[in-house]
Amino acid sequence: MSLDNRIILVTGAGSGLGRAVSRAYAHAGAYVFLLGSRQESLEETDDIIRQEGGQAGIIPLNLETELQRVPEVAKALFERFGRLDVLVNAAAIAGPRTLLETHCPADWEAVFRVNLSAPFFLTRELLPLLKRSQAGSVIQVVCQEGVTATPFRGAYGTSKAALLHMTRTWAAEIAHGEVRMNAVDPGPMATRLRAKVFPGEDISTVPHPDRATDLFLYLASDESKGRQGELLCVVR
Repeated sequence: MSLDNRIILVTGAGSGLGRAVSRAYAHAGAYVFLLGSRQESLEETDDIIRQEGGQAGIIPLNLETELQRVPEVAKALFERFGRLDVLVNAAAIAGPRTLLETHCPADWEAVFRVNLSAPFFLTRELLPLLKRSQAGSVIQVVCQEGVTATPFRGAYGTSKAALLHMTRTWAAEIAHGEVRMNAVDPGPMATRLRAKVFPGEDISTVPHPDRATDLFLYLASDESKGRQGELLCVVR
């Protein structure tokens, strides 16, 4: 699937799903901006992409503490390319495993800042650039816990449920479908986030994030034109 000349920004690109999706996009011909909180991890992803013949750039930005810098990102992208074709909000944090009634307010707010507020502000600030694309697409990463309540994962599940609702609301508000807004549930993946949520699980029995990239390629391509406000799930 060709994504030649597409300009794509992926959050959480330093590891896990974000890294896998970034590699897939670069392999398909896109220029990928890698956004994440740890520069060292972003540089590792960048090195991998370049070794595989792709193109990428890094944007070190902590979505928990530096949301005020999002307009700077939009300005820099506009000055360099004048547009953005695809935004993937893959960054997420799990928060502590605890009952809702004992949840620390600071931890609750941190989960919502990264999992919900960051995708909102990034989408809002980058929307003018996405509208300048001929194939603008926003892809939000959600999960089963946002649909089915899971004990002790209240903040994470609630933030993902809200993210899905926001995606569908935004899709309903976009005039004439000028930018596609959809969500992907990649299913269980062998990532650091899952290891934190399920500490006793044998991570070797869980699919690698590379297995989930096809839907992200599809939603970034012209083949998905007309898809709006949908939740697409990776079939294992």
